[in-house]
Amino acid sequence: MNLKKFIILIIIIAIIAFGVYTAINGLRLGNYQILPLKEGINLGLDLRGGVYVVLEAKGSKEDPITDEKMSRAIATIRQRVDGLGVSEATVTKQGQNRIRVSIPDIQDQDKALDMIGKTAQLEFIGPDKNVILTGEQVEDSQAVYQQTQTGEQPVVTLKFNKKGTAAFAKATKEFINQPISIVLDGEVISAPIVQSTITNGEAVITGQSTLEEASDLSTLIRAGALPVSLEPVEVRTVGPILGQDALSQSIKAAIIGVSLVFVFMILRYRLLGVVASLALVVYILLFFLVLVSIDSTLTLPGIAGLILSIGMAVDANIIIFERVKEELKLGKTLRSALDSGFSRALTSILDSNITTIIAGIVLFFFGSGSIKGFAVTLMIGIIVSMITAVLVTRYLLRLVVGTNLFTNIKLYGA
Repeated sequence: MNLKKFIILIIIIAIIAFGVYTAINGLRLGNYQILPLKEGINLGLDLRGGVYVVLEAKGSKEDPITDEKMSRAIATIRQRVDGLGVSEATVTKQGQNRIRVSIPDIQDQDKALDMIGKTAQLEFIGPDKNVILTGEQVEDSQAVYQQTQTGEQPVVTLKFNKKGTAAFAKATKEFINQPISIVLDGEVISAPIVQSTITNGEAVITGQSTLEEASDLSTLIRAGALPVSLEPVEVRTVGPILGQDALSQSIKAAIIGVSLVFVFMILRYRLLGVVASLALVVYILLFFLVLVSIDSTLTLPGIAGLILSIGMAVDANIIIFERVKEELKLGKTLRSALDSGFSRALTSILDSNITTIIAGIVLFFFGSGSIKGFAVTLMIGIIVSMITAVLVTRYLLRLVVGTNLFTNIKLYGA
């Protein structure tokens, strides 16, 4: 027995077991903590619950819908959604004149529609009914508490650009002791009385009952007006209970599927199957580590991509093992059979995986939403599976053979 290689093999198996334990339960070492992988993975709308909205742009002969307007509308909606403080929201173009918005962790459809669909045309109108300035001259807007005679009140602060500052200074000088109406989407939201000339380019909108209401208004103002009129054509709420059930069922299906793969590989290829199962565990750990490191969002189609890529990883091992068995039947030694089997299988593995990666790239660039999620997880899975099948499996098998404990070729399915 080669004691050195046997010890290395035991250490690697222990590291794999430790990695599985840490991935499932996490680990705390003093002040340093490693969270379980499930807490580091972003879940998509279909798993977390939230609001799914499809908006359709309305145009006319005089004001047609253009790609430039759609791009600006998507950018504006994205800024508004980000202002809600949610993560992993998606805003994508669907067809020529539709925008699809998925917002996780929000169950209030009306709030979501108000935030993403309002035109948010802000105007300051003088007592002579003329527009003094618009939201285009607003450089920044924030929701804060302001001290008043009745206590702290939530307000929306406005900061104008150079052009807006000059216009507002002129108006406040002209309309002393008169109201300047602040109008949002045709509705007067505040009409403060001008008490002095304001030359510093700053103003305050009062009248909000809560800081959340003020925050929503400031988000709309910062994002600006939508360049097109948008009408909701599909609005769906995905409940978190449904999402959790779907996730639980998917995890159960994945565990059953992987377990059956382990059983098949061990029964069919014996010791080779045991090594392949260890390599498959390494593959799953690496896959989720990559997913967490790139801050990707996991969806149900993404889970399907993971399971499919596991199948591709097993397929690569099967090709390798069949080549190894063929070499053993020719009377070659274990080490020689392993080297020849891996060399002969490599071309076939690369060809099949590269074609699948090409399909994933096409799906990613020409698909949208969940299709992109499927493509990302599929490509990550294929790349990681090639690494584990060609490198990890090969290294583990060399260690197993190098220990000189398993020399009977029947243990390798031959």
